[in-house]
Amino acid sequence: MNDDASVPSVPPPGSRVVIAGASGLIGSALARSLTADGYEVLRLVRREPRARDEARWDPEAGRVDAAALEGCAAVVNLAGAGVASRRWTKAYKATIRRSRVLGTSTLAKAVASLDAPPGVFVNGSAIGFYGSTGDRVVDESAPAGEGFLPSLCVEWEGATEAASAAGIRTVFARTGLVVARGGGAWGPLFPLFKAGLGGRMGDGRQYWSFIALRDEVAALRHLIDSPSLSGPFNLTAPAPLTNREITAAMGRVLRRPTLFTVPAPVLRLVLGEVSGDVLGSTRAVPTRLLESGFEFAYPGIEETIRVAASG
Repeated sequence: MNDDASVPSVPPPGSRVVIAGASGLIGSALARSLTADGYEVLRLVRREPRARDEARWDPEAGRVDAAALEGCAAVVNLAGAGVASRRWTKAYKATIRRSRVLGTSTLAKAVASLDAPPGVFVNGSAIGFYGSTGDRVVDESAPAGEGFLPSLCVEWEGATEAASAAGIRTVFARTGLVVARGGGAWGPLFPLFKAGLGGRMGDGRQYWSFIALRDEVAALRHLIDSPSLSGPFNLTAPAPLTNREITAAMGRVLRRPTLFTVPAPVLRLVLGEVSGDVLGSTRAVPTRLLESGFEFAYPGIEETIRVAASG
């Protein structure tokens, strides 16, 4: 991996950053942040491009407009089918895996082939890498867990091999639960709690490793801007909380009762295998991110919920 000290620590405004998955919750927020600071953002799209800031790619077919990537400062890959968008049938699990692994491999091979490759390849990943860890705190040094999500994350991260082998600094952004009103896994919780229908899930003792959307974007930019950083980074707030604690915080901030409880058997019946992600406990902490000097603007759950509810 390229940790050459001669590489500028911060790509100057005007530099081009390529984003795959720019229409998603995190990708669109990252694109707005970069554009506001004067960067040129190029969005990879699966359809015919309709604007100057778009380029075509077909991740599952292994095709991307490599010329559009030439000379860019960074490539950020956040593309993939939604993990919690629907029940995990055998076919949909294959879709999730294919969308992430093939898309990552396509981009990694493309950037490795460039005459002027990017300074960094930031690839999305998830704290699902660790599986359910109960009360045990895990950081980036922990091994992969067992099950669908851990095996997916291992394969997903492994698909970047062509980029790292070519000397391109490669970063894995293992994101936790992003707290945002407008989408993601947390989005549907806001209207439920505002209607007074919120409550804990199962026994509520499972840990949720959360992060404010604004901190998620700031962390991604920190990873882009820091030439000494490579490998895995947990993008989660410093102190994960239990579902019971988060439920209480949602009630306090939104000023609503949290009397309802969704029993574990009901979650399993309604959600199927996805319920394991809801009822599972991953107590992940951002050790490497903090060691790199990153400072969270919203480290606590109440301020995180408050800023999400207001935005």
